Amino acid sequence: MTTGRSDWLAERFEENRGHLRAVAYRMLGSASAADDAVQETWLRMSRSDVSDVENLGGWLTTVAARVCLDMLRALSSRREESLEEQAAESAVRETETKEMNPEQEAVLADAVGAALLVVLDRLEPAERLAFVLHDMFAVSFEEIAPIVGRSETAARQLASRARKRVHGAAAGERASTGVQLAEQRKIVEGFLESLRAGDFEGLLKVLDPDVVVRIDAASGRPGAGPREIHGAENWARGAIAFSRTVRLAFVQPALVNGAVGIVLARNGRLFRVLRFTIERGKIAQVDIVADPENLEKVEVQVLED
Repeated sequence: MTTGRSDWLAERFEENRGHLRAVAYRMLGSASAADDAVQETWLRMSRSDVSDVENLGGWLTTVAARVCLDMLRALSSRREESLEEQAAESAVRETETKEMNPEQEAVLADAVGAALLVVLDRLEPAERLAFVLHDMFAVSFEEIAPIVGRSETAARQLASRARKRVHGAAAGERASTGVQLAEQRKIVEGFLESLRAGDFEGLLKVLDPDVVVRIDAASGRPGAGPREIHGAENWARGAIAFSRTVRLAFVQPALVNGAVGIVLARNGRLFRVLRFTIERGKIAQVDIVADPENLEKVEVQVLED
């Protein structure tokens, strides 16, 4: 590769790097994985003759999408491992996350939304690609079809299925324990706002004084079993202390089994769930779930704005 051509390619690639990283992050849910995908896209570009490519940005998007699809398929095959192996892998991912730039990861997660990343993570690779490219980046199904190896109609169906998984039923159509979603959301968002601010009195306002908090073994200290905490004051202090150990960009309200709850994500994958039972305008019960087997059974959807 001549110096002049190399410089020209590098300039054109840098012009598109931000867009490619945005695509890759939404596809993969991890800043480090997105950077790997962008680097691979550059390597493929540097080995290709793109002198006749009219829409270089579109060409690069297609290449990046193919790279991400290959990475997602490889990850999907690994998920057929036992739960014990998955738990071990989760611990490794946690370490890797701490070693990378956590501020950068948090900014990306906050921009996309932790709940959306969790739902995207549960889609089949082809569904995720079709949804991300079409619904988030306005790529036509005509362009998506050859990437996923399907017809244009089939690509459209992939995105449609993904859309239903992401959004679920329309807000207001579903309710739990007789409380409408709008009221649930107001209470849960008040809880999260107080948690973010470390506002003890604010937490007491949304918690029933006799709230019962059930914590599974995976959510507690290593070696400890499941436990229960009774009383708003008893739990509020511990909740604030725990929140200081978590990057709150990875914490977001979401529909959890049809009711408004809270999801915690790491590297774009569901790490912990808080399910709420709301009675008489207060949070009366909280179930904190982190066990991988139980998390797999939790239905998560994005709350509509």
